[in-house]
Amino acid sequence: MSHPNRRLVIRAAAVLAAGALSLTACGSSDDSGSAKASGGKAKSNLIAIITPSHDNPFFKAEAEAAKKKAESLGYQTSVASHDDDPNKQSELIDAAISRKAAAIILDNAGADASIGPVQKATDAGVPVFLIDREINKTGVAKAQIVSNNAQGAQLAAQAFVKAMKGKGNYVELTGKESDTNAGVRSKGFNDVISQYPDLKRVAQQTANWDQQEAFSKMETILQRNPDIQGVIAGNDTMAVGAVAALKAAKKTDVVVVGFDGSPDAIAQIKAGAMYATALQPAALGAQRAVEQADKYIKTGSTGQPEKQSIDCELVDKSNADQFGLFARL
Repeated sequence: MSHPNRRLVIRAAAVLAAGALSLTACGSSDDSGSAKASGGKAKSNLIAIITPSHDNPFFKAEAEAAKKKAESLGYQTSVASHDDDPNKQSELIDAAISRKAAAIILDNAGADASIGPVQKATDAGVPVFLIDREINKTGVAKAQIVSNNAQGAQLAAQAFVKAMKGKGNYVELTGKESDTNAGVRSKGFNDVISQYPDLKRVAQQTANWDQQEAFSKMETILQRNPDIQGVIAGNDTMAVGAVAALKAAKKTDVVVVGFDGSPDAIAQIKAGAMYATALQPAALGAQRAVEQADKYIKTGSTGQPEKQSIDCELVDKSNADQFGLFARL
């Protein structure tokens, strides 16, 4: 038989343990910045920012803009890259859910592959705000804020046609097939260029948004089609790769037009190696996503439609000095 005093000590310890567990479950207002979210769930003060690789200055710019805006609003941030790997993206979203993130800002790793992970976060009470790339479903993310890719592509194509004087052989380099933007931009290019029958596309290949791949693909294309007068690329990273291949082949009079408005492309435009690019305001889109996340966290609504677009601007030699890091100075 147990001693009465011993039973009292055990009972007191159990009460203390239960109390500690209750405190852990309810969250606290310590230095981690966690706070009570609606529905009584503990939620941290963390905004998770997930983008493709920061090797591409566009994704680095949007991640840094989102981080700066979130921290200015009093949030903690975590910044990570999924490297366009849907499995890695799923792991990063799972980690944000487990940390009870207040929101996720996501430039996704595939229009179809990202639907499930975004739904999972939403079901877990973590709102997701998409930037730059859409997914092929509505009603899952709280916002899809993207550049007006069709408008930007048409701007770029109009500049391309003008520089080509409406005639000649050209090459198109396209982005990742899993990325909705790749198809939208290619269609935007074609909608304009197809109106000029003397402009003939002699090759169209994907370089998956990658500079080195664009260099290699362009080298091969030039071997088969040495008589080209123009290159139009779905992003600036590929355009810069094409410029390097053209330079290696001693072809310096080829019109090259890109899309993004990257610092590298603007430098090439100033140097005369590229003709133009359509700048999409990466920083502005990321900032808007964070602002809407903040409003949603505080009020339960963004006050905006889910799908939102931001117009692009044409950058050429006449105005290149007016633009900085994916934004007008």
